[in-house]
Order: sequence, then C-alpha cells, then structure tokens
Amino acid sequence: MSRHARLKDPQSEESQFQLRLLIAFGFMVLMLLLLAARFVWLQVLQYDHFSTLAQNNSISLVPVQPNRGLILDRNGIVLAQNHAAYTLELIPDKIADLDATVKALGTLVEITPRDERRFRKFLAESKEFEPVPLKLKLKEDEAARLAANIWRYPGVEVRAWLFRDYPYKELTSHVLGYIGRINQNDQKRMEEDGTLANYRGATHIGKLGLEATYETELHGQNGFEEVETDAGGRAVRSLRRTPPVHGNNLQLALDIRMQEIADKLFGMRRGALVAINPQTGGVLAFVSKPGFDPNLFIDGIDAATWKNLNDDWQKPLVNRALRGLYPPGSTFKPFFAMAGLEAGALNPNELRPAPGYFTLPGSSHQFRDSVPSGHGMVNLAKAIAVSSDTYFYRLAWEMGIDRIHPLVAQFGLGSKTGIDLDSEASGVLPSKEWKAKRFAKARPEVGRWYPADVVSVGIGQGFNAYTPLQMANATAILANDGKVFKPHLVQKIVDARSNKEKLIDPQPLRALAFKPQHFATVKEGMRAVLQPGGTAFRISGGLTYSMAGKTGTAQVVQIKQGAKYNAGALAEQYRDHSWFISFAPVEHPTIAIAVIVENAGFGATSAAPIARAVTDFALTGKVPAELEGQLLTMPATKKPDQGARDASAAR
Repeated sequence: MSRHARLKDPQSEESQFQLRLLIAFGFMVLMLLLLAARFVWLQVLQYDHFSTLAQNNSISLVPVQPNRGLILDRNGIVLAQNHAAYTLELIPDKIADLDATVKALGTLVEITPRDERRFRKFLAESKEFEPVPLKLKLKEDEAARLAANIWRYPGVEVRAWLFRDYPYKELTSHVLGYIGRINQNDQKRMEEDGTLANYRGATHIGKLGLEATYETELHGQNGFEEVETDAGGRAVRSLRRTPPVHGNNLQLALDIRMQEIADKLFGMRRGALVAINPQTGGVLAFVSKPGFDPNLFIDGIDAATWKNLNDDWQKPLVNRALRGLYPPGSTFKPFFAMAGLEAGALNPNELRPAPGYFTLPGSSHQFRDSVPSGHGMVNLAKAIAVSSDTYFYRLAWEMGIDRIHPLVAQFGLGSKTGIDLDSEASGVLPSKEWKAKRFAKARPEVGRWYPADVVSVGIGQGFNAYTPLQMANATAILANDGKVFKPHLVQKIVDARSNKEKLIDPQPLRALAFKPQHFATVKEGMRAVLQPGGTAFRISGGLTYSMAGKTGTAQVVQIKQGAKYNAGALAEQYRDHSWFISFAPVEHPTIAIAVIVENAGFGATSAAPIARAVTDFALTGKVPAELEGQLLTMPATKKPDQGARDASAAR
C-alpha cells in the first residue's frame, strides 16, 4: 500500500464521523420538535380537557359505616342481627342514559319489576349524587358477573353492605320494630337535632319499636377513609382510614322463650299479653297478635304488601299491647276496691247485699249482674272472688267519680307508663273534667256527668279504656304493695368499645301511700279467685306456687235492657273480650301478667289459661304439653335445665 493511501484513510474516517454526528444531531432536533409539538398539544390545545380530568382525579373522604348493634333477649338469644351481602347501586349524575344502563345491567343479572319499582321510588327520594340501589342482596355469581363487567358502566357500583335481619319475624315485630331507608323527613329531623353528619353515607335508620327508641345507641359512630379516585370516580388506593365505632348491643329483660309460648297459646286469635317483673319493672313478655314480618320493611315494602297489611281487618300493624284501648271489665275491680278501702267507703269485713241487679234511686233501669240470681251477702274478698257486679255498682254510686278518679289514677291507669317504646297510648280513666272536654263540641247535656256514668265505671265498663301494658303495670304495682317501677324492655346496654355493661337502674319511681292492710285484703280476694268458688278456679289444678288473679269479660257492644247476651248471634268483632290479670308467687311476686283475647268471651275460659301457662314457664320452666316440640327458641327434646329454672324463679 502506498504512503498516500495510508494518509487518506484517517481523512475518510473523520468525514464519516462528522456525517454520523450530523445525522444524530438532526434526529435529536426532530425528537425535540416532536416533544415540543406534543407539549403544545397537551398543555395548550387540550388544556381544558385534561384540566377537568385532573380535577376529578382527587382525594375523596369516604364515610365508613359502623356495624349496627345487636339486640338480644335476657338469655343472650339474638333477636336482631346483621348479615353481609352485595348491592348493585347507580349514581344518577354519573350516568348519561339511566334507562339504557338499567336495561343493559338486566342482561347481566335479573332485574325484576319489583326491583325497578323500588329503584324508581328511591330515585325520587334521593339526590342525584347519592348512590341508589337497583338490586339488593346479590347472589355470589351475580356479584362476580357484575364485577367483571362494571368497567363498561360509569356510575355503576357493586358494594358490600350489612343488612338487618329479624330471625323471629312476627314474634318480635311489635317489640323490636324495624329499620328502613332514610327519607326526607328523617333527614330534616336529623338536621334539626344535629345528627345528620353521623349519617353520611348511611341508608337506613330505626323507624319503629326499640330500633327507633334506641337508634343513637344502635347506630354507632361513622368512620372515614381517605381514598384516591380516578376520573371515573373509582377508587385507586386508600391513603388513610379512621375506623368506625360500632353500635352498642341491647340486652332485653324479655325472654323470647316465654314470648313464643304466649304467642303460640293465642293461636290465630287476636289480643295481647304483657308480663312484668314487679321487683324491677323489666318486661318479660310483650305480645301483640297478630304481628307482621319486620323484614318486609328493611328493603322498602312494595305497594301491594303495604296495602294488604293496612286493609287486613285484623290490623296486624297495630301494637295492641302498647296502643290498643279496651274496657277492662272486671279486672278493674281490684284497683277500684283499693280506692274504696283507702277512701274509707267500705269495711272489708262488712257483708253487703249482692243481688241480681242494681237500680239507682228513682230509676227503673236495671244494672244487671253476670249472675241473674246474684251472690247473696258478700264481703269485699268474696265480691272480688266471685266478681259480683252489683257490689261494685253500689260502691261506685256511693263514692262518686270525684273520689274514685284520683285514687285509681295512682295505679297508672289512664296515663302513659313511660316504657321505652314510642307512641304509647294514654288510655282513659274517666272524670267529670274528661267528659266535659271530650264532648265539648256536642250539646251541653252530652258532656254533663250523670249518676249512671259512675255506675258503669265501677265494673270497668262505660268510658274506661286502658292498654294491656297499663293493666300489667297496675297489676305489678298492686302485687308489689304500691312500689312503682317504670316498665322497660331494655335491661342493659353493652358498650361496643369497652364491652362494659350499663344496667337499667331498677329503682322505684315512687310508693303509693296506701295502707298495707288494704293491699293484703285485695290480694286475699284475688287469691280466692283461683280457689273453689272463684271465677278462675278451673286453672288452678296442679299449682306448685301461690297465684292471685282476676278474670274480666268486657262488653264491646251494649245489650238492650231485658235482652240476653248471645255471642252466637253477634259478628265476631262485636263479642265480649276475655281478660285476665295475675301475679305470682303471692308472697314475693316476680311476675305480673295482663292478658286480653279479643272477642273470646269469659276471661276464665280464654285469657286465664294463657296466663297460667306463661306463669308456669316463668317459675318452673314447664312448657305446655301441647307445645312440646313446636318451639323455635329451645330444643324440641330438651327442657330448660335447673340453672334456667332458678334464673326464671329469681325474676
């Protein structure tokens, strides 16, 4: 190779290097131009679009709902519980075509007409930015299909919720009540009382019964979670979480086993039973027949079911124990007797005539006794035992309503008891002032008090009208020698955080200033009701404890003078009511009961056997033979153990 060629090679290599450098530089300039163009496109031409997306891609403060507290009976049996399930929800303001979205979702899961009707109802009651449930309690396969396809539908979510459940349905409906969806009235009320913030994200609230009365205890406190969301509103990641405080549990004084026994003994008959521990005021049983299934109201009751419940002539939605007003019939006599003794209007040992009828001076109208031949000469105890009407007719006329009213009122008749349930009825213990006010818009003579008015009051008829709860409470006061406790269903509240128990203090509200011997006299008469010659002697067979009671048969319609009562000739709803009140053991009463069976006739026939069976269970653990193997609340083949019997007896 020549020397010239060797010198030329370095020059060629340098030229090639410069060319490559130029090409690289040009490529870099091109890339920079492309980046600049992209920058202009994103930052200038598409500014508005991406600015909106950036604002939507933000941190949201999401409320975390607490678990609602449980409700248990006195033995720890769960009466109201929670269970988890998935719900398909739509957020209206994030959906362009709501109808099309609902139709499309119908291809993934079954959307029934009832689901759509409920969705439209909730939609009308909700704000556009609030999730509205379309389908509740999804099955696992439905939730899986939706989860796999939900990215196709902005504004559609599948969320896990805790749903309320009442396992004993009708058996506890009038005690527990139910929860329902929060409506505009609820929101307005919460705004007024300052609790709305604690219900952010919540969908349900207590509507009736203990669920409503103890809403503050059961609901708990909201938690919060800071969540980063994308432009579609879906969570990207959780940043921080403040856990909720779950609701407190309620443990009742009520015994669900006793409740079920009483309920089944009613069968298909209408009425109510209330059992109270006179020593504490704790309500052991609270039955209203018929009941309803509270689970129907949780998800939003449909119009057809609501109409059926309201149109039913048996009125299952009416809480008869709390709001049913009935004339007490002869169960009023023990309290009237206490008033007569305290007023000095009678001597308990004095024999008085008890003929077949009573007439007011100067009147021919006969106030008849239930026994046409009368009872001869009776003292107070026998008058109670045989339920002489004419004895108490005469006593009422001699005393007058002005002396009767203030003394009987001390037993709580005609007043709310203050039980821990809303909407309790007051009842009517009549007086001259009450009648004048009641008939203020009528002719003057209608509102005037007449001597005949007080005669009917003396045997629990006329204007008398009380709830079964009031009768049970009055019986408990009498049984407890005048010590008054406020009836209560909740026995203790269990704190969700500390698990500490807050007991309902069973301190007496007051004590009646009646003479002890007067209580003893009336109790003697009530005890004789279950002895030979007494109106409830037939239920006393096999008693292993002492029991006192009083039968009552309350007229629903007035029988014409001279006519005889014939139940078979009357429509069922016009027949007499069957009443019975009782307490046991007489020496130290731990259970006082009031029972009414609507349109069932004599108290000894229908109401008294129910009270006897419930008292047997409370004091001995004995289950009625006809109910063996039928009760849901205890094993069919196992009787309560000795510990359960001792606990019951201690009540």
